[in-house]
Amino acid sequence: MSLFFFLLLCFSISHALPPPRGFFLNCGSSSSTNLNDIDYTPDEGFISVGNTTTIKQKDLIPILSTLRYFPDKSSRKHCYNFPVAKTSKYLIRTTYYYGNFDGKNNPPVFDQIVGGTKWSVVNTSEDYAKGQSSYYEIIVGVPGKRLSVCLAKNAHTLSSSPFISALDVQSLKDTMYNSTDLGSYKLSLIARNSFGGDGEIISYPDDKYNRLWQPFLDQKHPTVTSRSRINPSNFWNIPPPEVFVEGFTASKGKPLELQWPPFPLLATKYYVALYFQDNRSPGPMSWRAFDVSVNRLSFLRKLNVSTNGVMVYSGQWPLSGQTQITLTPAKDAPVGPVINAGEVFQVLPLGGTTNIKDAIAMEDLLESIKKPPVDWSGDPCLPRANSWTGLTCSKEKISRVISLNLTNLGLSGSLPPSINKMTALKDLWLGKNKLTGPIPDLSPMTRLETLHLEDNQFTGAIPESLAKLPNLRTLSLKNNKLNGTIPIVLLQRKGLTIQASPENMPSTNKTGQFPVANS
Repeated sequence: MSLFFFLLLCFSISHALPPPRGFFLNCGSSSSTNLNDIDYTPDEGFISVGNTTTIKQKDLIPILSTLRYFPDKSSRKHCYNFPVAKTSKYLIRTTYYYGNFDGKNNPPVFDQIVGGTKWSVVNTSEDYAKGQSSYYEIIVGVPGKRLSVCLAKNAHTLSSSPFISALDVQSLKDTMYNSTDLGSYKLSLIARNSFGGDGEIISYPDDKYNRLWQPFLDQKHPTVTSRSRINPSNFWNIPPPEVFVEGFTASKGKPLELQWPPFPLLATKYYVALYFQDNRSPGPMSWRAFDVSVNRLSFLRKLNVSTNGVMVYSGQWPLSGQTQITLTPAKDAPVGPVINAGEVFQVLPLGGTTNIKDAIAMEDLLESIKKPPVDWSGDPCLPRANSWTGLTCSKEKISRVISLNLTNLGLSGSLPPSINKMTALKDLWLGKNKLTGPIPDLSPMTRLETLHLEDNQFTGAIPESLAKLPNLRTLSLKNNKLNGTIPIVLLQRKGLTIQASPENMPSTNKTGQFPVANS
């Protein structure tokens, strides 16, 4: 993914609006700060891991002067978690300014993840060498009530630590970018530009959804200035009127050829949205007619652009290498074509997700135990290289937890009853911890083959319901504080090996092991 950046100076501020809806975090900071009428708050409460530091450099805007970094090399990912409305839509922006915080003068390279999908690789080296910060954006749909944004080491991170300076999670209106099924895809920003502008970034409060419209200048094309103001609500994506103020044009009868984005693209599918407005005063002749093509393929024929403005788009348009947009005027058009702004997103297929019942059960377990693994955050199973410590998951699109091994991790707390919702689990190994409380009813876990609960502090009776596990081959209960002996119905199970403390074995067998032969 190509990087986009903004200077270390503050954006210009215009008229006040109600604050945007969402979460705006000044990562690593202990106090709130205001930027462009948006209050950025400390990130504590949204993440429980990582270290914080301050960048000692003059003239930095506040959200770039602190950061949170993650030196733990054993953790598979480090996640921010946000409570969100179910089936909602969000724009996520991650901002990075290295500032040589680790004294290595070499910005780390690492991955960023949304939910269970690897979003992109973060590499800020080029921007940092220019004294600039880097940002990335993605538009996501959220099916549940929790949204996670994670950072993770990759093969290029080496001895460095992932870090982050600021994190925006901006709520979007349902109509925005609605041609893409956000239940199956995410939209990763490649370029968002206003054409022919004066060099200032257009953002909040001009854009009430806090998008950043970078100015794009091209000396090959003359610019025009609009004499009327569009109504953003007439456009699905609700662009700010300011992006229509100026635009590129061409002489009457001449095509306009624009190489944009100004860098080559990977061969894949992209969401492309182009914005147009006739810049002249409203009137019967205030229209421009032309064909739009992208890389010599027809994008839209006979487009009629008035002073009200218009947006044309494709939800999945194939692009590769350098992109050229060509606007070819109609033969009878009184003036040349015009273009004001554009957006390009890479269409990312979702990487899958963890089965909702398994995810809820793992979250309940997370709440029930103390000192869980530090990477127990975000999607439990995905991405597969970044699953929670101790988990083995199936390779289906909707992943199931098939093994949970937390042996000898120093855990305390208890097992929640909902653990039995993980019905695909084959192996549950919790031995050599300090878990307390009763053993819950595990009878719904019919695929369970091995159950290790030894060397804990479980109390209460040994549940008869364990006999309802048809595939159970190994049951280890020794060295707990369980009451009574093993239920006879469990002892009668064929093909099951039971390990228990002598006080829990029947009076005829005090060896601590009770193998039951197949017959």
